[in-house]
Amino acid sequence: MKYILTSLAVLLSVFAKGQTNEELVRKIADQILKESTLGFVGTENGQFYKSSASIPENVKVKYSSPYTGWHYTHGVLNIAMVNLGRYLNEDRYTRYAASHIAFGFDNYKIFQQRFKNDVKHHTYPYGELFTMEELDDFGAMSASILEVFPQNPPAEYKAYLEKAAKHLTEDRARLQDGSFVRAFPHKMTLWADDLYMSVPFLARMGKFSGQKKYFDDAIKQVVNFDKYLWDANKEIYWHTYYSDLNRNGVAHWGRSNGWIMLSQVHLIDLLPANHPDRKKLIDLLEKQIVGISKYQNADGLWHQILDKNDSYLESSCTAMFVYGIAHAVNSGWIDKRYASIAKLGWEGLKKHKINELGQLKDICVGTGIQDNLPFYYNRPVGVNEKHGTGPLLDAGVEILKLEKLAK
Repeated sequence: MKYILTSLAVLLSVFAKGQTNEELVRKIADQILKESTLGFVGTENGQFYKSSASIPENVKVKYSSPYTGWHYTHGVLNIAMVNLGRYLNEDRYTRYAASHIAFGFDNYKIFQQRFKNDVKHHTYPYGELFTMEELDDFGAMSASILEVFPQNPPAEYKAYLEKAAKHLTEDRARLQDGSFVRAFPHKMTLWADDLYMSVPFLARMGKFSGQKKYFDDAIKQVVNFDKYLWDANKEIYWHTYYSDLNRNGVAHWGRSNGWIMLSQVHLIDLLPANHPDRKKLIDLLEKQIVGISKYQNADGLWHQILDKNDSYLESSCTAMFVYGIAHAVNSGWIDKRYASIAKLGWEGLKKHKINELGQLKDICVGTGIQDNLPFYYNRPVGVNEKHGTGPLLDAGVEILKLEKLAK
């Protein structure tokens, strides 16, 4: 038996080494397709319901798969699938995003009717869609709608986007200088995560509407978040800034640095080529790339807490850094010599974090803020957890582009 298991491990290793990067990226995407089921499951009876209309009124349900919901992670994955579909000219990947968005709009009204007085919006399906209680609920998903329908979204989608844009620009809590902040667990606290929850949507609204105010707001957020969160000594970003205490939190959390990098990439991508702030934004991005490169380990990976080598090697931030650096090189924003950082990161993911099914291991689960490092050290990890799959696909696409660039 031991001989058989050893032989199987060797065969899997040989197979993985024999794969091209394109074959691996397709395998990763196809595995996500396999794991995605649009529907609902009764929390007590275990019955599958294809749509909300078929759910009896007294039956409580949950999503049938983690990929079904309306959360910022789904927006990230939708955009990644669109990017992949466009690059490979594979309609089934772009359809994934369109189907996910359509399913949400087709099913949320039943839940809105039944749970409209329930303040715990995240405890029932599609609560985030109609409450827009937090930036997490609508920013990235709205960005993904505009990625799937960049010019003529259906009327219902357009109304949602206009509501989301109004809510983002007029109703969200901000510091006096206009920076987005959260009301919990401490009032007026700035989270690095919220740069991604706002900027990619603002940038797309700027392009979609032709209104300069959205680009101006997005640029303001990037510049201000850098002002509050950049640690000049360590050359990486803090996770949080407490405005009431005028100080940062305790952790240079990996994925929060990843959100900042992705936000800058999305904005520069969509900003008009002649925009006067374009060079300033590229300089900020390059500054971060140089900073995080100093924390890459010998296998090309980054740690859960970037400056703590005794914290675990975390996959989602590694994928984000690979994507951001490779995309900046592919776009001609930074010198092509930076590409080696991204390539080593990708090889580290392939060697240590992507299993034989194409699933990504060691993805930190959703993470709030606390003022103690053990909180970050001890965050659980998952396999193909929804916080990491979108960035992994994006990283893979940019690696494929790097390969073409090198030829």
